[in-house]
Amino acid sequence: MIDLHYWPTPNGWKISIALEEMELPYRVLPVNIGRGEQFEPEFLAVSPNNRIPAIVDHEPLGGGAPLSIFESGAVLLYLGEKSGRFLPQEPRARYEVIQWLMWQMGGLGPMLGQHGHFTLYAPETLPYAKKRYADEARRLYGVLNDRLEGRQYICGECSIADMACWPWIVTYKNQGFDLAGDFPAVRRWFDRCKERPALRRGFEVGREYRTISASPPDAKTRDILFNARRELPPA
Repeated sequence: MIDLHYWPTPNGWKISIALEEMELPYRVLPVNIGRGEQFEPEFLAVSPNNRIPAIVDHEPLGGGAPLSIFESGAVLLYLGEKSGRFLPQEPRARYEVIQWLMWQMGGLGPMLGQHGHFTLYAPETLPYAKKRYADEARRLYGVLNDRLEGRQYICGECSIADMACWPWIVTYKNQGFDLAGDFPAVRRWFDRCKERPALRRGFEVGREYRTISASPPDAKTRDILFNARRELPPA
């Protein structure tokens, strides 16, 4: 059994989708990031960076004591290894998938996150920041669109690269992008992925928690989400 420390966000959806696609048994342990539960000692023991998602595998690859893993990219690699699915064994195909996973981790996710923050949540309008991240987000959408021209999935067959990228494209309307008009290959891929029953099940995980965070965050929640820091021991 795998414990999934989770909240319904793009990074959280990556792992719930992967677990459903890979047909691995798991249970959800919600971590309400709007209430600061990511700073609780029990969660920090699993995810020292105080970010969801994280997992604890009680029947880990290789045996032995339960294994905890944080960072969504590392979790996807581990689950691909454990299940033997969605992560090719042949070296060229394998590293093609890993490259696009790293592209999402280092580019698509962080840049869309910053774009969304400065567009939707920043307490003051900062035109330079809004333009900087909007331009970079658009560039990355273009990179993905070019990659998907003539392909069903990012690396030909469905892989953990698709599971990493798709949840971030879910936010395209809030990001202010027109998929059909500007990124038609992304639109086709997005819809193709959405037709996968396991992906839909993974995306629905924790829907009951979404109502908690659906309304705009109040001042206290904003402070927790964007400013809270783990207290450090005195020097």
